[in-house]
Amino acid sequence: MIRHIAVLIPARDEQDRVERCLSSVLAAKRACPVPVSITLVADGCRDGTAARALKCGGVDVLEVDCSNVGAARGIAARHALLGVKLPTEEVWLANTDADSVVPENWFTVQLGFAEAGYGIVVGTVRPDPAEYPEYLQREWKRTHVKGRPNGHIHGANLGIRASAYLEVGGYRALPEHEDVDLAARLSHHPRAASDEAEVITSARLDGRTPGGYAGYLRGLVGRVRERHVDA
Repeated sequence: MIRHIAVLIPARDEQDRVERCLSSVLAAKRACPVPVSITLVADGCRDGTAARALKCGGVDVLEVDCSNVGAARGIAARHALLGVKLPTEEVWLANTDADSVVPENWFTVQLGFAEAGYGIVVGTVRPDPAEYPEYLQREWKRTHVKGRPNGHIHGANLGIRASAYLEVGGYRALPEHEDVDLAARLSHHPRAASDEAEVITSARLDGRTPGGYAGYLRGLVGRVRERHVDA
């Protein structure tokens, strides 16, 4: 039985988005039947990310200067777990990003899978429609059919049982794809893929890492342009 959820959020220069992210997490927390703690790691920020996060209240804000998303996620996990005096099999790590917005049912969906025995829950993400042209939204929907989650790993929507996380050594200090690396090392744990609690994430093409979701979206733009040229 999960008795605590710890939310882990890395952030780098996200002052324009972090309050929206944390407001959504706090709203999901109010709908959650178990206690929730929230840790945000402001990593290498040169703006007001940390100050704006602190204004939201109910969030542990750590300032570091690693400039490494894997390290930032690992720091968040260590801090969160130090504050929870429970067996790690009763703790759940819910991961998202500071440029993302989680739905109100985010925790309850992950809890349902955790109680069913899953060690990792891979959730879907959707590029923010407010930032994404309609023709690209149509292209995205063409390959993302509701009710058929593709199982792609996204740090913006990922849940992991803490005992499983610690068993494989947690996040590695990788500059990108740290979420994919962790999920690969968790392959022996039961995994669920779900789009029941889809996370809205930034649709910007210039991301905080060389690849990541911004890299995927750039590729999508390129494929659409190629089809138009071929036509």
